[in-house]
Amino acid sequence: MMNQQSVKDVQNKILEIMLFIDEVCREHGIVYYIMGGTALGSVRHGGFIPWDDDLDIFMTPSNYRKFREIFNRLQNDKYVLQEWKIVDEYLEYAKVRMNGTTFIEEVYKDRTDMHHGIYVDIMILHKCPNNRAIQKLTYYASKYVTLVALSQRNWQPKTSMQRFMLNVVKLLPNRWLSTHCYKLIYKYEGLEEGFVYNYFITKARFTQGIFSPDLFADPVEAVFEHTVLMGPSNMKKYLELRYGDYMKLPSAEQQKAAVHAEIYATDVGYEEYFKGPEK
Repeated sequence: MMNQQSVKDVQNKILEIMLFIDEVCREHGIVYYIMGGTALGSVRHGGFIPWDDDLDIFMTPSNYRKFREIFNRLQNDKYVLQEWKIVDEYLEYAKVRMNGTTFIEEVYKDRTDMHHGIYVDIMILHKCPNNRAIQKLTYYASKYVTLVALSQRNWQPKTSMQRFMLNVVKLLPNRWLSTHCYKLIYKYEGLEEGFVYNYFITKARFTQGIFSPDLFADPVEAVFEHTVLMGPSNMKKYLELRYGDYMKLPSAEQQKAAVHAEIYATDVGYEEYFKGPEK
């Protein structure tokens, strides 16, 4: 039966996926970094944030391309690499999903054309020159393509301003604009000096999405549950930039553990849900 499981059950499956990713990366010289709440959980809790049910990692475009090549070559029937794009030429982000599991989020519950297994997110970490004007332009380009992506996923705005922006986006030539925005976002991948890293496809403000190169040099070993994963070179500096006082716990209300999916199961494939009741 679906949904008769705990956050910990889901976390265990997510970690199983991550251990597969980690093994592939270490064996083939691919670098990744745990990021966001995953990095926060590693430092503050020694693993998952107890009330959270996701795991996110960064890869640079070149490392992701190498990972995709190796993943496809392995043809592991336990996992699926799902790429999210709003234009064919450029990746927004990717998910490694596990077959035989279910994680159907409300916004996608009517999508029968996609995989709905439990997953790990792979976010793309980009480069940008040490030029404030270009960084700001990249920031707004990233926010625009994020809004376009949300508009395509039946996202429900929470404020009148979000609703207004969503309505404006629907009137624009989004495919053409998105292509040019992604060209800018990916343009500086080859820079070897005079650059910063950035990740703006997020809720984070401009200053929280700019990272000095020393934060993402050689990864460090980051304790996570019963294993170690690759983390930013300076975890504490990264977390201070991203969260401020990152050791401060949220309110008791925010600490309530819940699986953030409408329908989930660690031992039943999502296909069973879409079959509907037997007649």
